Amino acid sequence: MGRKFDLVIFDMDGTLTRCKSSWAFVHEELGVNNDEAYQAFINMEIDEAEFMRRDIGLWIEARPGITDFDIARILTNMPLMDGIQETIAALSYNGIKSVICSGGIGHAARMISEEFGFDGWLADSLETDENGVLTGEGIRNVDLMDKGRSALDLMREYGVTKERTVSVGNSYIDISVFEQTGLSIAFNPVDMEYTGAAADHVIKSSNLSDILDVIFEVENGD
Repeated sequence: MGRKFDLVIFDMDGTLTRCKSSWAFVHEELGVNNDEAYQAFINMEIDEAEFMRRDIGLWIEARPGITDFDIARILTNMPLMDGIQETIAALSYNGIKSVICSGGIGHAARMISEEFGFDGWLADSLETDENGVLTGEGIRNVDLMDKGRSALDLMREYGVTKERTVSVGNSYIDISVFEQTGLSIAFNPVDMEYTGAAADHVIKSSNLSDILDVIFEVENGD
């Protein structure tokens, strides 16, 4: 007998999108570079709040007065992975809920969730003033260094157990989520040594729906 799954937790950046990061996509669209801040974060010289602050600061510098709406509009052009619609439809048909858990920008997670019928999403957001203008601060809703904790919050919200939850991600940040779920899938992992090795299954594909074979094979006990 296989396991019946109730929930699939999807990473967004690099998993549901064909760009490495929704933050990086905005950088590229505005013609700025955050390599210095990224390296400082990776080296643990700055925390996540400061990382977001520096990223948003680059946007404000490039386009003074930039608004929340401007960011949302930029993200509508973000390239998405093929097969999202088929994947979410198949999971829903089989009674499995789908949620996004991401350190990416909430506008992107909301748009993807609404377009393809996800049951919910959790991602970071941007602080604004009363006119919607970015203040320069980010609002952290997902801890990049302990994303598994956010996954647990979602599992509690949906009333599911570890054994009945699947996680899908592509980077070392997702490993803590893999550890909290009964089945983990590294989808196009950025590295095999860490992310690939930490997952139960590795899938390299340009179409997200290829994860369905793994999920339903485990469910059916194949």
